[in-house]
Amino acid sequence: MSNPHKGRTGLDRIRHAAGYSLDGLCSAYRGESAFRQETWLAVILLPLAFWLGRNWVETALLAGSVVMVLVVELLNSAVEATVDRISFELHELAKRAKDFGSAAVFLSLALTGALWAAALWHRFMA
Repeated sequence: MSNPHKGRTGLDRIRHAAGYSLDGLCSAYRGESAFRQETWLAVILLPLAFWLGRNWVETALLAGSVVMVLVVELLNSAVEATVDRISFELHELAKRAKDFGSAAVFLSLALTGALWAAALWHRFMA
């Protein structure tokens, strides 16, 4: 049996996929304060990555780490929404799923902070 929602092809599929992606970004921005804060951090840090990076690799690492935080936050929000859709009841597996998502966000932020600290150190202190 085929999925009736998977019948689009070509440019029609791309147009709809882009619309769903934009809906997701807007929904995350409106509904998730952490995503909103990280978005504003990205607005500041992404242009700075092009100034701070001494070559394309450094620039890509700095900018990529910032974008990675947004991606991980979106995935964490998706896990939380799915768990909440199933039940608001306290359950050990629900807690674990949400804690895992939170830990992933923490690790992405820690990596980003470490990369930016190293780049700043290398640029101004070395």
